[in-house]
Amino acid sequence: MFHILIFLIILSCMSCPICNHSLSVVQLECPACRVRLDGLFSLPRLARLEREHLLLAEQLILAGGNLKDLATQLDTSYPTLRKRLDQLIDTLLQLKREDDFQTQQWLDAVQAGTMSAEEASRRIEELTYGR
Repeated sequence: MFHILIFLIILSCMSCPICNHSLSVVQLECPACRVRLDGLFSLPRLARLEREHLLLAEQLILAGGNLKDLATQLDTSYPTLRKRLDQLIDTLLQLKREDDFQTQQWLDAVQAGTMSAEEASRRIEELTYGR
C-alpha cells in the first residue's frame, strides 16, 4: 500500500513542462523481466488528484482519519483543515461525476449496439480501478 501511495504522489506531480497540463501514462515496464506495455493507461480517481489533495488524503489515512490529530501534526487549525478536506471531497465528487457520465455513455453505446457489453465492462473497470 505504501508503495502505491508513493507512486501516486510522484504521478500527481507530473505535468507538462511546456503547458502544465497533466501527463498521460502510455508505457509501463516490469522491473524484473523488463517487458514493456504500450498504450493509454487509465488511472483511478485518487491518482488523478492534484498533488496537494493527494498528500492530504495520504496524511489523513496515516492519521487514522482523526482530523484533530492531523490538524495538530500540520500545525493548522481544525477549521482550515476541514476546509481543505471539503475541497478534496468536492474534487473527488467531481471526478466521480465525470466517470459516471463516461460510464453512462458506454452503457448507452451497448444499448444502441455500437459497443459490446464486454468492451463496456472492460472500459468501466479500467476507469474505476485503473489499468
